[in-house]
Amino acid sequence: MIEKDVIIIGGGAAGFFAAINIAEQNPHLQVAILERGKEGLQKVKVSGGGRCNVTHAEFIPQELVQNYPRGEKELLGPFHQFTTGDTIEWFEKRGVELKTEEDGRMFPVSNSSQTIIDCFLREAKKHHVDILYNHSVKSIQNQNNLWQIETSQGLFSCEKVLIATGSNTKIWSLLETVGHSIAKPIPSLFTFNINDKRIKDIPGVVVQNIGIHVVDSDLYSEGPLLITHWGMSAPSILKLSAFGALELAKRDYKFQIEINFIRKTYEDCMSVLKDLKLSLAKKTVFKSTQFELPKRLWQQLVLASQMDTETRWADMNKLQLENFVNQLTQAIFKVDGKSTFKEEFVTAGGIDLKEVNFKTFESRIHKNLFFAGEVLNIDAVTGGFNFQNAWTSAYIAAKHISK
Repeated sequence: MIEKDVIIIGGGAAGFFAAINIAEQNPHLQVAILERGKEGLQKVKVSGGGRCNVTHAEFIPQELVQNYPRGEKELLGPFHQFTTGDTIEWFEKRGVELKTEEDGRMFPVSNSSQTIIDCFLREAKKHHVDILYNHSVKSIQNQNNLWQIETSQGLFSCEKVLIATGSNTKIWSLLETVGHSIAKPIPSLFTFNINDKRIKDIPGVVVQNIGIHVVDSDLYSEGPLLITHWGMSAPSILKLSAFGALELAKRDYKFQIEINFIRKTYEDCMSVLKDLKLSLAKKTVFKSTQFELPKRLWQQLVLASQMDTETRWADMNKLQLENFVNQLTQAIFKVDGKSTFKEEFVTAGGIDLKEVNFKTFESRIHKNLFFAGEVLNIDAVTGGFNFQNAWTSAYIAAKHISK
């Protein structure tokens, strides 16, 4: 049996961050990371398209928590302890400078996730953290106030354990055997599959600011929309999928959405179009793009309103006008399924938040059992927020483990 003071299960972002902070704060502790694969930090490697979206430039805890469909209430206190500014400072002290992009996402200046991976590996080595690869955990038990962890390569014993395995159903099952409750995992960030004539031939079109809601629900989102080969994506859709994860799963990912492409009311849009009927009377509607909409989308909405390419503004009849206002402000699309967003598969689900003390990220059921990252039933919208949860939870857990 191998004895350690602290064992971190999971060689991902939260696991490495916690291990480094524990070893740094208390150099006397023997810290080991158990990673089931032949190399760790794989999610870090692919995140942000290989650039690693480290965090988001939102510095006010009350605003930051609003990006977490699950965990909003619980993370408010932790974000007052360790938040975005602390993350930036932590990485800068270790030679990794971050930059902010227009949408608030923050990346290493190098534009490479390898910079973050190298930083973690360098710091782990510097602070004598043992990284043990190919150690798949088979059981976790508490005996005589010590944790016994059986892996595919042997037995470990330690006083304190931190679980940082992300959305790993096998580890969730093991935690159920020691009394924890698990919220069933379901997809959180995903795109919508839509087969509709209006968007079929215009993949790649981006609308900068739409309003979208799921019909027969309170689910609503705003932001950019991307039309894809399979349907729709971009922040407005991903945010809706995250906040609607439970509801959309109940509907088996078959539902209707209503999109306001121009963010104007039906009445305001009608008024603008009536004015255009006069001012652009002799021009064709098809070629007179308005509301800063992409030309190709505008043209598809014109055709969907029972007009053709030659219909002039002056000749638009009452039915066509009403149809067009509907297409612009309350277009209905049928969603039939979902697709994973890039390589970054995020799930809602994990350890029931009532069973965790968010001042320390320690289990309320077992002493000296800690959690960090997405192993908890916490998830966020896209943009660096899931990583910020990982850094915050890992840092706070590490602080209490190292005492």
